Amino acid sequence: MRKPIAFDAANQRGEIRMTDRDPFAEGERAARENISAEANPYSDGSDEHALWAAGQERVAGAIEARESEGS
Repeated sequence: MRKPIAFDAANQRGEIRMTDRDPFAEGERAARENISAEANPYSDGSDEHALWAAGQERVAGAIEARESEGS
């Protein structure tokens, strides 16, 4: 789960930033940016690798479905 940090020494304006990454969302973004599944940045076999792959496949599958409907 993402944890917002409201203030820290390096962030003196009190801006909110996320400290935890979301591999599923990163995979979705990768697919939207045409980044292939082979570019998964997480260690093969890790939970993060599986989540990234699932996010990438979800969006890539939807894109392929839309493209095949047009042909």
